[in-house]
Amino acid sequence: MSTVYLVIPCYNEEEVLPVTVRELTRKLQSLIDQGLADEQSRFLLVDDGSRDHTWDLIAGYCRENRLCSGLKLAHNRGHQHALLAGLMAARTACDCAISLDADLQDDIEVLDEFVEKFHEGCDVVYGVRNRRDTDSVFKRCTARGFYKVMKALGVDVVYDHADYRLMSRRALEALSEYREVNLFLRGIVPLIGYRSDYVYYDRRERFAGESKYPLKKMVSFALDGITSFSVKPLKLISNLGILISAFSILGLLYALISYFFGFTVPGWTAIVCSIWLLGGIQLLCIGVVGGYIGKIYSEVKARPRFRVEELLNTPAEKPEDK
Repeated sequence: MSTVYLVIPCYNEEEVLPVTVRELTRKLQSLIDQGLADEQSRFLLVDDGSRDHTWDLIAGYCRENRLCSGLKLAHNRGHQHALLAGLMAARTACDCAISLDADLQDDIEVLDEFVEKFHEGCDVVYGVRNRRDTDSVFKRCTARGFYKVMKALGVDVVYDHADYRLMSRRALEALSEYREVNLFLRGIVPLIGYRSDYVYYDRRERFAGESKYPLKKMVSFALDGITSFSVKPLKLISNLGILISAFSILGLLYALISYFFGFTVPGWTAIVCSIWLLGGIQLLCIGVVGGYIGKIYSEVKARPRFRVEELLNTPAEKPEDK
């Protein structure tokens, strides 16, 4: 049997935690009863600096439930950093860790398939959605567009996969060697290599609380993913500059020919439109370059990616601040 850890980042999840803990306890005990997991298995709730009573609830569950462990970050660092903190805490105590969201929209009934594929020799198992019927038309279109853009930019991502995945201890050790401050785990994990497979499932409706990924955060997350894994936007800027320069030369030749043949007509509209167009393109290009420079600034400071304040009810050693 294997020691299986379920790692669940939590931010202001006091409304969903009672149901989440009940369902995770039931499912993890089922894995133990089937012989797919041993008695040392846990589900690890990671409090990402919540402002409500999330940590108080987690601490209470850890006292009452032998299968529940808790980890509290000193301050809010975002979903990806909280998930990484949980995985790094679990890697010293588990044979494999499965990450999922606290709202349990990711179907936990397929956890058996994850563990079975791990026992078959897979180091990474990706949870992939069968369909997106529960999403709005806008979210469905933007999600598909995001994956297509990432693929076009040369980033190796798994289509319709979020952060529902299993990683073996060996894969977790490899993940610990990636030191990026700007985290995009969906892009990092495929870089690890090792044998991988997929588990397909249907995503469910959120049963309580509100989504922690509104439109603004989703856009920011997408931009982080693009700029963290591809320099193609910088190459596109260079190509755009060459193209505009070529058109400018053609425009200059046209203006000179018109001047020598006496066809020149004062054109205020053309001049103003050209100025606004080129000015907008220049600002856009500067913004893209600035985004990359900002990421370089964050990386070279090499500050800790998270800081652990408290760790409850787990045989794992306290993880170092990363």
